Amino acid sequence: MPSNPNLTLAIFCKVVDNYGDIGICWRLARQLWREHGVHVTLWVDDLVSFRRICPEVDTAAGAQQVDGVLVRHWCDQEGRFAPEDVADIVIEFFAVDPPPGYVAAMAQRLPRPVWFNLEGLTAEEWVEGCHRLPSMHPRLKLTKHFFFPGFTAKTGGLLHEAGLDEQRRAFQADRAAIAAFLAGLGLAEAEMEALKVSLFCYPHAPVADLLRAWSTGSQPVSCLVPEGVAVETVRAFMGSDARAGDHATRGALTVRVLPFVPQPDYDRLLWACDLNFVRGEDSFVRAQWAGRPFVWHIYPQDENLHHKKLRAFLDRYARGPGLEALEHLSLGWNGAIDIGSMSVAWQDLRAELERIAIRAEEWRREVLAHGDLTTKLLDFTRELGMAAENPV
Repeated sequence: MPSNPNLTLAIFCKVVDNYGDIGICWRLARQLWREHGVHVTLWVDDLVSFRRICPEVDTAAGAQQVDGVLVRHWCDQEGRFAPEDVADIVIEFFAVDPPPGYVAAMAQRLPRPVWFNLEGLTAEEWVEGCHRLPSMHPRLKLTKHFFFPGFTAKTGGLLHEAGLDEQRRAFQADRAAIAAFLAGLGLAEAEMEALKVSLFCYPHAPVADLLRAWSTGSQPVSCLVPEGVAVETVRAFMGSDARAGDHATRGALTVRVLPFVPQPDYDRLLWACDLNFVRGEDSFVRAQWAGRPFVWHIYPQDENLHHKKLRAFLDRYARGPGLEALEHLSLGWNGAIDIGSMSVAWQDLRAELERIAIRAEEWRREVLAHGDLTTKLLDFTRELGMAAENPV
């Protein structure tokens, strides 16, 4: 039964990374409602991108109920708000600024809301010291707390829904279910027997080199790429436009363009593939729950700060016998090192896929043992409420 039937929460999300930002916020909103009974309002500036991962979204609606969540189109920073319009908990995703009128109403509301800045995911050690730190508003009687997702007990954990592992294990143990799912995406029988790889990356990834390594290799590979990803390279491979449903075979490689699918189906895609190339934060986390080998394409930052974040993750994840090939290709995929021949890097990785798969399952258990983000967020909210009732 829901444990917070009267609790309200607002999430403010601006879509910067196409689908990753809204993907995270949408998962968070649904889990808060489904598992904890929290009444969530999700403010989103880009309903078109939102609809790509949630077809039920009406891009013309100013406000709508979707899967138990009130979705509001965040058009601008204008607007007047009364204290009663403010939720009990306010979350700004990755330092976006809620409308000034909303913040002013937060300061007038009694009791004042719990205010979080939900930060981006990083494996760097410094986040343990910054997680849950307060920040006073310069003018108003409001305090914001920084909440960092992460991979250790001293961070906020990762988004993980109840029952997810049971669903995944049942799906991966059912060959008929996997075959039916992939057939629904258009895969032919011959592609089912190939090494199945999902490919989701940013435009600057060295995709052409990877496709060349696959097509000239000795093992059949079926590459499943969402429409709009690596567009120019996929078009060049196919010799035509790359629309959902299109496919082409060159040598040992078949590339198939998939439509963007709802989040539950994207999870199944990750579960069904032998290797997943993922990007940003949302698909990166989902790949970890899939228990399959994956290669991460991190969101680029100025002065190559993302390379530091990538290495911090690999220092935690890709340590142990047989994982050097994963580290090597991951760094090269992100432009952090010159890996020389992509064909050689790929063959090295391919030879270690079984060991990498074992590590993927170990890692999944290690991270999940620290708790899930949604529960830890609500637990901290209760701590803050108790502190307010019993000031030192």
